[in-house]
Amino acid sequence: MLNDTMTELLAKRFRALGEPMRLRILQALEDGEKPVGEIVDLLKASQPNISKHLKALCQEGLVNRRREGLNVCYSIADPVVFQMCALICHSAVQQTRAQLAEWGDAPSATGDEQHLKSVSEKVK
Repeated sequence: MLNDTMTELLAKRFRALGEPMRLRILQALEDGEKPVGEIVDLLKASQPNISKHLKALCQEGLVNRRREGLNVCYSIADPVVFQMCALICHSAVQQTRAQLAEWGDAPSATGDEQHLKSVSEKVK
């Protein structure tokens, strides 16, 4: 059983991941470090919005921040986050499959599921 301190730390980590934009940012950083401007362009969002989410991710230790001249670059600090997301997605896929099987319409493996497998293998 988790003590109160660990429970709060875990809850803070899940809260940090509770925003869809933050998950998109992590996905954008999956293949390596990027400056804020590139993240903004990739996600087609405003710079202030991206910066707000990057700050939250940085505060929770999920991303690293590095200044390079006039640019601020971000990278993944804790690659375990991808394994955690893959586990959650796998569970959601399994639950959906079970529900569809009850209705007689179970799908086969999808591209998303194959991507999740490759992410899981990277962080092992």
